[in-house]
Amino acid sequence: MEKPRGVRKTRVGVVVSDKMDKTVVVEVKRLVAHPLYHKIIRRRKKFKAHDPQNTCRVGDKVLIEETRPLSREKRWRVKEILERAQ
Repeated sequence: MEKPRGVRKTRVGVVVSDKMDKTVVVEVKRLVAHPLYHKIIRRRKKFKAHDPQNTCRVGDKVLIEETRPLSREKRWRVKEILERAQ
């Protein structure tokens, strides 16, 4: 009997760098509550994502999906471009 495969993590972020070949840097912003004071804090993290056709440009809003390790730092791939930059 086969086990069902898990659901892959997805994130929505903005492309901040497209200088590398087939790779973009995506900045994901989120809001978290401080554990003691409960103030809402803005957090951000940058992920390197695989872009096989080099279609993403700086400022594009993209959906990235977790995948197997593609390089030392790259574990995400661009699933779709949600919104193009002006």
